Amino acid sequence: MNTSFDATNAETMRHAMVASQLRTNAVNDQRVIAAMMTVPREMFVPAAAREIAYRDTAVPVGNGRAVNLPMVTGRLLTEAYLQASDRVLLIGAAGGYAAALLAQIVAQVVAVEEDDTLVAMAREALAATPKVEVVEAPLPQGHAAGAPYDVLIIDGAIEDVPDALVNQVKSGGRVVTGLVDGGVVRLASGRKTDGGFGLKPFMDSDCVVLPGFAKPRGFTF
Repeated sequence: MNTSFDATNAETMRHAMVASQLRTNAVNDQRVIAAMMTVPREMFVPAAAREIAYRDTAVPVGNGRAVNLPMVTGRLLTEAYLQASDRVLLIGAAGGYAAALLAQIVAQVVAVEEDDTLVAMAREALAATPKVEVVEAPLPQGHAAGAPYDVLIIDGAIEDVPDALVNQVKSGGRVVTGLVDGGVVRLASGRKTDGGFGLKPFMDSDCVVLPGFAKPRGFTF
């Protein structure tokens, strides 16, 4: 890849990302496509990683964390069936990229991140995006003070969705996430209802794994 990284290179790579990674993988919500065509992904990763910001891979951002694959974030946002009036709880803000995409589509985003370096990165990158509030807190805790939310988006893979997060979603609200199942990651979507909550996988995919969501292990004899 050319070591000279500028706005022209970035625009070319964004178009290539949309054509080869999104449109070929059922990212078909035109609002999501438009956001991912517009938002400069390279501005939400460390400067040293900008050259790989548009690759079909997770982008390391330090401390064992990474920005999710573009296709995965695109599919999660597509399957969330976002509405312009939605208030969204985003778990795993990383450097703020997914929050910036959401701000192009919905009314308000509360983006939760627990790594203080990533919090600082996201707040700087999103400083001119008033629709987004970046909250520093443990990822499984969410941000109950802002509840209830119309949508919960967990931009990464976890073993289980904690009750603490489900309880922050309105009845009828949508949830999308990656689920770790026997070593395989499956992207999944579902709704919270008055009668309960469930998720249905819609595709297997590589996906960043978020810390702090391991299921409690039972005793073995």
